[in-house]
Amino acid sequence: MDIVAVDIGGTHARFALAQVDQGRVVSLGEAMVMKTAEHPSLRTAWQAFGEHVGRPLPAAAGVAIACPIGQPSLKLTNNPWTLRPASISEELALEHFVLVNDFGAIGRSLGHLDETHIAHVCGPDRPLPATGVISVVGPGTGLGVAYALRVGGETFVRETEGGHVDFAPLDPIEDAINQWLRQRHRRVSVERLVSGPGLSSIYEALAAIEKRPSRYSTDQALWAAAIEGVDALAAAALERFCLIFGAVAGDIALAQGAGAVVLAGALARRLAATLGEFGFPSRFTAKGRFERLMSDIPVKLITHAQPGLLGAAAAFAEQTRAG
Repeated sequence: MDIVAVDIGGTHARFALAQVDQGRVVSLGEAMVMKTAEHPSLRTAWQAFGEHVGRPLPAAAGVAIACPIGQPSLKLTNNPWTLRPASISEELALEHFVLVNDFGAIGRSLGHLDETHIAHVCGPDRPLPATGVISVVGPGTGLGVAYALRVGGETFVRETEGGHVDFAPLDPIEDAINQWLRQRHRRVSVERLVSGPGLSSIYEALAAIEKRPSRYSTDQALWAAAIEGVDALAAAALERFCLIFGAVAGDIALAQGAGAVVLAGALARRLAATLGEFGFPSRFTAKGRFERLMSDIPVKLITHAQPGLLGAAAAFAEQTRAG
């Protein structure tokens, strides 16, 4: 069966044609990626994808969106669009669609990925467990968190809002960063730091601590300088980002009782060679009396370019099989 897979994030909307059969994703076509800020609604972005494909789109879709679902009106957390699930069928000329949270989709993609799309980050170098909990974490425009529970050959996925838990500073520098952020926000969640815009928050806080001017007007310029190492303060912000990311990923694994952790998203892939160098593993395991337990948890990275689209298609395939 042909369907459209859709993955709507805080900054980008992704579309692809997919084929599903008997609860599995048979194929996923080339993705079209567009900026949500350049389209006023899902409907106009859908039309742009149809024009790109050059033929009528299938009347079925799996749609992943970056916000909690289940309400009559859905306002995406970091995105200007508002969606009304009751009107999606009419607006997009669909006979059937499945709506899923974006990190619920990432969790569902795990059952459709092979080992070539899973890279090792730290911890024991062994495959993802066949039973138990796998935590899924990924910084992007925000911080996505979900978990996949594998039991009896079945996988049950639950998306969460774990990216909005409180930030817990672990040393004097992070105390100062937290204090700087609290002067600007009523509440400091981990998403304020572990996300694409979070690097700017860390950098600006460090600049204030050292009484230096902020040199970068965009997140993209800052990320480039930090990863290339051409600016000492930007590089220090990136190192701090990786430390905090490790601590947060470890907290999530500890809270969810995970037997493994999977990092997801383009930003995590971009940091693949940096996480180990900048202290992610040590912060991941630094949980006091539970350090030995944490050191036995493998941390992996999804290297597939479009796990959200794959997971959106998987959600449709699984519901179709269940129905």
